[in-house]
Amino acid sequence: MNLHLNNIGKRYRFEWIFRQVNYEFEKGRKYAILGSNGSGKSTLLQILSGHLSPSEGKVDFYLNKEKTEREEVFRQVSMAGPYMDVIEEFTLLESLRFHQKFKPYLSGLQPKNLVDILQFSKHKNKEVRFFSSGMKQRLKLALALCSDTRLLLLDEPTTNLDNQGIAWYRQLIDTYANDRTLIIASNIEHDYDFCERQLNIMDFK
Repeated sequence: MNLHLNNIGKRYRFEWIFRQVNYEFEKGRKYAILGSNGSGKSTLLQILSGHLSPSEGKVDFYLNKEKTEREEVFRQVSMAGPYMDVIEEFTLLESLRFHQKFKPYLSGLQPKNLVDILQFSKHKNKEVRFFSSGMKQRLKLALALCSDTRLLLLDEPTTNLDNQGIAWYRQLIDTYANDRTLIIASNIEHDYDFCERQLNIMDFK
């Protein structure tokens, strides 16, 4: 999926978070959105996902070189962020099956495969509310990266992950992010140091 940002700006009340963002995210490439805390990285990512609308400008989405209407973009987007919740009353297997009803997994993957990918075989019948913060973050990442979508948006992906979890995240990227448009918002280098291109939101203040 290709994204064209045309004079994008976002304002909260009278304060502009960023303005005049003109940029193209190309199909199959990996990008990092950088900037200081509170600079608007997450806000821009949520605009790209369709969860927020820009205050000015527009984002055009292209799938296989054909313009895709904003209302249809959600079918091609997977996102994970620390502010996103999972349904804590579900067990792990229930959560994986529920997600599959809305976003099919990549070819060959079923909920039982994701249990193995997560390395959570002992926890498949445990309610998510009893997971640690790191386990919940792994679940969010697996749901995003293993869904059959063309656009992957990750906001501070290694939040709450220990060293083993970070290595697991990197392996997940190597296995499932190829040939998809990947955009990561973070200030932590190991989150994005494999990205080919960088966009610094501080350039648009």
